[in-house]
Amino acid sequence: MDWLTSPVQSDEFAEIKNTSLGKLVRDYLLGQIMSGALVPGQALREPELVEQMKVSRVPVREALRELESMGLVVSRKHSGVYIRELAEDEVHDLYQFRSLMDNHAGRVVAELPAERRLALVEKLETCTAAMDRAIADGNTQAYYNANLQFHWLFIEFAGNREIAKSYREVIQKLHLARVKNLSTEDHRRQSNAEHKQIVQALRDASSIAGAHHCAELLAHHVINAHKRLAEMSP
Repeated sequence: MDWLTSPVQSDEFAEIKNTSLGKLVRDYLLGQIMSGALVPGQALREPELVEQMKVSRVPVREALRELESMGLVVSRKHSGVYIRELAEDEVHDLYQFRSLMDNHAGRVVAELPAERRLALVEKLETCTAAMDRAIADGNTQAYYNANLQFHWLFIEFAGNREIAKSYREVIQKLHLARVKNLSTEDHRRQSNAEHKQIVQALRDASSIAGAHHCAELLAHHVINAHKRLAEMSP
């Protein structure tokens, strides 16, 4: 999950001597976006990035081009580069696509051998406990990180690399909208209650019907998350 939450620190750049500075800058900026340090609509000013990271303009431009190709930033003529603000229809489509992938992953892991399935249950329960602590502490970012880990575990255990690649891309885009979805305590409590229902269904899944139930709960949870996000929109 380091592609989501482990940014390279800016003061490391001066000491890194290799030919992949563009990738390092990209990973740093991606980490900043995923951690919430950079927010939708915020400008990414090339001279400031050059000064901050102690690199030339070339790797900064390369990184910004890659982030644009990933759909995370947008270049505006005569204005600069900005963190993207997703349109409502794009957010809707991304949630629909993610729901399909979560449904598939939920069904696959629910049909795993009992030992493997229960190993996943144990990891998921660690995540739900972490989310409970984050709710009690009022720590939205800690909740968000545990929430990401919860859902990624299903994709990881499902074991399909192409789905994992697509899922990663969708989550990175949805990050531009999703933190707002979890910004109230009530929404976090609703979300984690659904997580616990999913975990219980996975624990109890011992038949095709049980696997289907787990998959449906997971897919509906994603749709519910989109509904909660819509409630937050002005």
